[in-house]
Amino acid sequence: MSLLCVGSVAYDVIELPGRLPVEVLGGSATWFTTAAGFFTRPQLVGVVGEDFRDDDFEFLRSRGVDVAGLERKPGSTFRWHGRYHENLISRDSLKTELGVFAEFSPVIPQEWRGPDILFLGNIHPSLQALVLAQCRDAGFVALDTIECWIESARADLVRLLPRVDLLFLNDDEVRQLTGQHHLPTAARAILAMGAGALVLKRGEHGATLWTPAGVSLVPAWPVDAMEDPTGAGDCFAGGTLGYLDLVHDTSAASLRRALAVGTVTASFCVEGFGPRSLGKVRPSQVRDRLRSWLDAVQVDGAKVLADLDIG
Repeated sequence: MSLLCVGSVAYDVIELPGRLPVEVLGGSATWFTTAAGFFTRPQLVGVVGEDFRDDDFEFLRSRGVDVAGLERKPGSTFRWHGRYHENLISRDSLKTELGVFAEFSPVIPQEWRGPDILFLGNIHPSLQALVLAQCRDAGFVALDTIECWIESARADLVRLLPRVDLLFLNDDEVRQLTGQHHLPTAARAILAMGAGALVLKRGEHGATLWTPAGVSLVPAWPVDAMEDPTGAGDCFAGGTLGYLDLVHDTSAASLRRALAVGTVTASFCVEGFGPRSLGKVRPSQVRDRLRSWLDAVQVDGAKVLADLDIG
């Protein structure tokens, strides 16, 4: 199997409550591939500037990421500066400097154009379409987006949905895209637009998987202390798709299992600061927490239904 990710590689300046700003490695593709590296060897297509540090290239390689598609160009690496509120959920974007990312036009290496799984990170829908045009033989396509693209390029995004097997959105994004406030109604509207399945990301409340066959609930792991939520959604996607690539199975049943892996992987993200903290987590820790998560959600359904069978 093969897993290809196309997205942003960046430096983030993060301000957490009561702390000074800190610059750290970031970007949707960085977080995604760092998480997916627990389970497979993802391929990364992106662009960075001359200021991108060699040790950050080496960190990605240490996670098993194939960076042959990560191009270094003259100029500055994409930078984002964000300040979190006290609840560590809401945040303000203080500054965005696109640098070389402003001219990013992804070119997929010829030998990577038929991936088993393709993840389109939250770049402009026109760029996602460009990648899809080059990867017509992708076996399974997953896509993530953000509110600014829904607002500025909604029509471009909607045109992509019939080609998407799995769409990642949060509550605000699914409401914005559909114009529906009631989340189940909005989720079904997404499926009617052509997406094969929808993962509704709900942060500390977990996620729900919506398919034409029904809905599956995925509770979040209750972390003891949240350090920094940056990158959690990308880690969730990375863990989910990394598992699918590992098991060579993208069936509906496998997808439900993959979301359990994704939510546990994301729980380690929020306990640390920056992708390098995730790189310190051992695979055995992921397995142990996944075992605990499975124990926590286990229900003897047959017994419950039998107890309620009162005629």
